[in-house]
Amino acid sequence: MTAPPQTPSRAALAVLLTGTFMASLDTAIVNVAGPAIQSDVGVSGAALQLVISGYALAYAALLITGARLGDDHGHRRLFLAGLAGFTLMSLLAGLAWATPVLIAARIGQGVAAAAMGPQVMTVIQLQYEGAARMKAMALLATVVSAGVVAGQVLGGALVDLDLLGASWRPVFLINVPVGLALLAIGPRLLPVTKRPSGRRMDWLGVALMTDAIVLVMVPLVFGHEVDWAWWTWASMAAAVPTALLLALHMRRLRARGGTPVADMRLLVAPRFGLGMAATTAVMIAYGGFLFTLTLHLQQGLGDSPLRAGLTFAPYALGFAATSLTVPALAPELGRRLAPIGLAVSAGGYLGLGLVTGDGTWSDLEALPLLLLAGAGFGAGYSQIITRSIATVAPAQAHDASGLFNTINMLGFALGVATLGSVFLGAVGAPTPTETGSAFEVVAIGCGALSAIAVGFAVALARAERRTIADDAQDPAPVMVAA
Repeated sequence: MTAPPQTPSRAALAVLLTGTFMASLDTAIVNVAGPAIQSDVGVSGAALQLVISGYALAYAALLITGARLGDDHGHRRLFLAGLAGFTLMSLLAGLAWATPVLIAARIGQGVAAAAMGPQVMTVIQLQYEGAARMKAMALLATVVSAGVVAGQVLGGALVDLDLLGASWRPVFLINVPVGLALLAIGPRLLPVTKRPSGRRMDWLGVALMTDAIVLVMVPLVFGHEVDWAWWTWASMAAAVPTALLLALHMRRLRARGGTPVADMRLLVAPRFGLGMAATTAVMIAYGGFLFTLTLHLQQGLGDSPLRAGLTFAPYALGFAATSLTVPALAPELGRRLAPIGLAVSAGGYLGLGLVTGDGTWSDLEALPLLLLAGAGFGAGYSQIITRSIATVAPAQAHDASGLFNTINMLGFALGVATLGSVFLGAVGAPTPTETGSAFEVVAIGCGALSAIAVGFAVALARAERRTIADDAQDPAPVMVAA
């Protein structure tokens, strides 16, 4: 008999969740500090996009690798190594004296988060069972949502306080004492877990995947600033053979009995593939929306960082409320709410573009629309995640989770790159009218992307109903003991 997992202490779970909170916080806290970074360090608009999206890009490119390394070398070891790297890179970002240093530190944070983040969910899966596991997973979801909410408000407050004249730097330095405290107590509290797969790490696949991402993302970020010079098109063209080489490599490796960096066959499964398509659309909208609205509020309308952060609160709170409550509803109701929620989110984005496009801002008009956009996003997004991954066979659940998280972070970074470039390319002088008009274009784009996600969510619900009907007509045989 296999011994049941030994549930770690509450203190150990607190260490894991605090590390998760730090990683979640850093996807949002830097966003509201962006204009202060731009004015203080003198970064260009494109460089600011890299400061914000470089974290998500590195996280996405190496997340699956981090999960595999944790399985093979120990989840506690990888969590602590990632935490140490995240703390060090946060210190470097807070002390950054030039744009290249800040961008490198942000990418370093993403690499470290890719080592730290996947271990949290894996430890929960290995160390908890039944109701305890569900409770721990709910806490994890709450922490991730809380990190987004706190990041917007805390980032604005820290920049506004201008502690010791440090301006934006505390948004990174705040991680340092927390990280050091976790590193001091983590080795004594965290359980030792490991599940070696015997699979060799696909380093060539990691290199090809990272190369393809860089070849696409860098020209998308800098293209508008260099008037789409020849090298931007050459870079994106080079991404095509790189992607083909990656696909060929993964096929050959699997044919030899190896395990490629990602199991792309999962995307062929209708329900999982439709769910990932919807996820990509809504995350592109989310990343672009956060980046551009912050610039419009602070550079166009002249809001303080704290006011800008508080303006995002209805959106973040709406998202947190529905993403936590909707998954607990009856399955059929949840199926119906997914496309409805995304449609509400699309309406919220479109409404925001219409009421702010002339460069004016009315809280009475904008804040309810922000609440609708966030609540609809949370209602649809939470259901898409649940219904997509639930269809995957247990043996493939680990690969599906890694692929989902990679697509999630890539979508966010792609939104900052594409919609951010549309915004920056349309703005001449940062006046209310200029930024309002540019934000209107982005908001309409976010609404269109959410509407596309509605179509994928409807198709996902239909595919799920067909599966249920097929199972009812041809039930699995019941095994009866002799």
